[in-house]
Amino acid sequence: MTKGTYAQLIKLVEGNLVANKVYMSNVKFQGKSVVQVVKDSTIKEADEPTFVRVKNIDFKDGIIEVNVLSRLLPTAAPTDRGFIGLAFRINDNNSKFECIYIRPTNGRADNQLRRNHSIQYFSFPDYKFQRLRKESPEMYESYADMGLNEWTKMKIIVKGNQAKLFLNNNKQPSLIVNDLKLGADASGAIGFFVDVGTEGYFSDLKVTKHQQMKYLDK
Repeated sequence: MTKGTYAQLIKLVEGNLVANKVYMSNVKFQGKSVVQVVKDSTIKEADEPTFVRVKNIDFKDGIIEVNVLSRLLPTAAPTDRGFIGLAFRINDNNSKFECIYIRPTNGRADNQLRRNHSIQYFSFPDYKFQRLRKESPEMYESYADMGLNEWTKMKIIVKGNQAKLFLNNNKQPSLIVNDLKLGADASGAIGFFVDVGTEGYFSDLKVTKHQQMKYLDK
């Protein structure tokens, strides 16, 4: 990046956030102010627009960074995985977006197949995880070490049709998506995504837009 490049720290206060098919609260958690998010229990399908939308951001290319922590709700089913992540390029009416999320319970499972499904990309509405897993097995999922009840730093670098996910300051990406389904020209908001059975916490959102990343590939 160019010298002097900076990431904008977004204030996570109610005036900057809009809940969409989730319950949202600003709470004190482990000594810091965070956003707590739980999926609306009436939404039964997976990979839906269940997120807190961050207002006044039009994001196309750049870097999104956030710290996430998930717990299982007391009502969680045995198949729930603590689903938590980031939606991006969300259109105006929340009917289209890209998303990368993690499944913390899978990161340290004894079953290798579950471990291979620790990270997931999907694109709403046409490419949910079931379709991607069936049509392109292993291409949009991967493994990384993670666990419930612990903070995980997510950094997503988006450029054109490509998104790379980095976890916990690792130098190498944990997932690379080279064909974002909404296309290279899509843009829109950013959202804090959760799915069924998850009590999710988000903090320290930073966004660097493309115009601040002139020499990202050099």
